[in-house]
Amino acid sequence: LKPFWLRPPSRSLGSEGGSTTRPRADWQSRARAERLRVVAMASAEVEAAEAGEKEEEAADSNGGKVDEADDVEAEEDGVEEEAEEDAEDEVEAEAAPAEAEQAAESKKEDGDSEPEVDDELKDAVEGVLRLKRLLSREFDEDEKSKKRQKTDVDPRSAAQDVKVSQLLNKWGLASDSLTRHVLENLALPELQYLITSNYSPDTHNMWKSPAELLQTHANQVRESKGPGGGPLDVVSAFKFKWKLDATSDKALRSLCHKDLRYVLRLYDGTAPLEDVIAAAKKSEPLEDESTAAVPDAPGVQGIGRYSRLELIDPLADSAVFGDANLTFALNLARHRKALGHVGRVIATTFENLETLQERYKEIDETIQTLEEHFAEVYHSVDCTRIAIDERFSGLRETLGAVYYNYPHAGAVGGFFDGHPVVNWRHENLMRLFFRALRSFVKPGGSVKVASNAGAVGVRFSYIVSSAIQNEFEHVETMPFQQWQLHRYGRSYGDRRDTYKRPGEGEQYNAQRADSDMVYCFIYKPTGKTLPRQQIRLPPTYKTMLGCNDGALGERTGESKKKLATDLFKRFVQECSGVHVG
Repeated sequence: LKPFWLRPPSRSLGSEGGSTTRPRADWQSRARAERLRVVAMASAEVEAAEAGEKEEEAADSNGGKVDEADDVEAEEDGVEEEAEEDAEDEVEAEAAPAEAEQAAESKKEDGDSEPEVDDELKDAVEGVLRLKRLLSREFDEDEKSKKRQKTDVDPRSAAQDVKVSQLLNKWGLASDSLTRHVLENLALPELQYLITSNYSPDTHNMWKSPAELLQTHANQVRESKGPGGGPLDVVSAFKFKWKLDATSDKALRSLCHKDLRYVLRLYDGTAPLEDVIAAAKKSEPLEDESTAAVPDAPGVQGIGRYSRLELIDPLADSAVFGDANLTFALNLARHRKALGHVGRVIATTFENLETLQERYKEIDETIQTLEEHFAEVYHSVDCTRIAIDERFSGLRETLGAVYYNYPHAGAVGGFFDGHPVVNWRHENLMRLFFRALRSFVKPGGSVKVASNAGAVGVRFSYIVSSAIQNEFEHVETMPFQQWQLHRYGRSYGDRRDTYKRPGEGEQYNAQRADSDMVYCFIYKPTGKTLPRQQIRLPPTYKTMLGCNDGALGERTGESKKKLATDLFKRFVQECSGVHVG
């Protein structure tokens, strides 16, 4: 809106008609005067500004040239620095790909950046690292990795390949990649037995695939040649090891406690058994050892009683592996304290403490009680990788007793434990476990592994054969219910423990308690260098894509590829000691 003096005069209505409120000449003169005043004020401001600029120019005239020169030099220096920085960036950008490739190459050559291991412990962890390399390089297309992968796999003979193809053609399963994988994991005598026995997997079975039936059959044939998974006293185990006859069995069972221990300790097959028995009868009892108690008691019963009462070395340390809720370790700690033992109890769990606290509300109290019994509790312990676990660095040849109850490699959704896609994990668990123990169990130390005789995941044959391969002598198999330490809180060892426990209104995996066994071993190293640990090869990625049963059989296309990839990632994590499930 214009000021009132610039607006034209308005007319208002009066009581007697309209009339002007102000003369026209008046408002025009006032507007002219206001314009002159505004122009004068603006002129004064412009003159003042020009005078100020002249004074500033006069004051700065002396130093202006110097400042101007400095500004020029600064600009030149900045240009040079920017040029140098750009050049350095270009050099670094050119070197970065080469350094990245070199780092990646060294990582592959170093075995996927696994930690360094002392020469004395390399054998204890070599199998684990080799298995991890086989899994992690499945997707690597690098030629050097493929060549190295071949060295991680034991070579197969041409005869084995011929017999594998012969069996597959005979059964009409030449295109079944999973059945081929099972056959390729069998030794030459086992392949020959399948040919001569005229065995053929049921291709019309509604519940199991031919590959799973074949693997079960191969395990059963292998187990039929062993001592069996049921109860086995010390004489029966000794008889099987040395292939003794019934006469020798009868002679051994007639010996007293002292004499039988003498024969079991010193017989090596070089001298006749009768001569060793005669020397045992002339020997004196060992007074400085707890095993010399009741020397005149019946031998089989005396040794069996000694084992069931868990009368271990009171001075040696003991370790418990895979004890999810730590109740067995607590039972052992109380047992050793009651006997006056001074050896430590080392309780370990595969899970970390946070996971345990979610599953077991009582875990903090259990740990506190263990520490009150001077036990040490370690979490996130992989029993196959203790050689590279710093917490075990000072425990070489110190363990006099080791316990692992109901070992299991972890359930995989969509597969039974006996399925070939996942069962190799259970067998390798036992093989790598006993190989790792060789560096930490002292000669003469005991190892007890509790499991069910009918387990299809970690089969009893996996336990016994893995121990024997690593110079742990199988001395006895006793029923779990007869063991002094059998009363403890069983658990599943996975997320199911959050809402239920074994024995709460249901049988544990339909297994009867009287089938639970404790497989007992004694470490007797010969001093010889053992061959590298055999491992059960996992199925390849291509084999898994060809699997038509289980969780993989329910998927096709990209969904199947994703599941196979996820399974491989999980297997690599498990080989790295990361708990899954």
